[in-house]
Amino acid sequence: MSNPDPKHANPKDPNPLVRRVDALLRRRQDPPPGGEVPVLTEIVKDEAGRARSVDSAALEALARELERAVLERLGPEIERVIEERLGRALIQVLGQAQESVRTELTGSVSQMVREAIASSVAHALAPPKQD
Repeated sequence: MSNPDPKHANPKDPNPLVRRVDALLRRRQDPPPGGEVPVLTEIVKDEAGRARSVDSAALEALARELERAVLERLGPEIERVIEERLGRALIQVLGQAQESVRTELTGSVSQMVREAIASSVAHALAPPKQD
């Protein structure tokens, strides 16, 4: 059984966790060659993280390329959606126009039938012509 004290951990110990803890403790005891290593509670100045100035021409080229790529990928889907919506709108408009024409034709035919009946009745009721 291994000794629980990490300072006295056996390097040939089969438990990898013990070896890792031992290595970590040794690093804390031995100062790093380039000075002290910052820990999570210390603030580190990140020179690489500073905002870099972006060339406006490169930014514009990137925007154009992104727009082209998006339109290329979405083009077929956009066309499908437009055709679907246009089809539904056309069906609705044509249905309304068809209903309007049907109503108008029904009224016109009814009027023509009434006029034909009235003419026929008037003709039948008219006294015969004497020559």
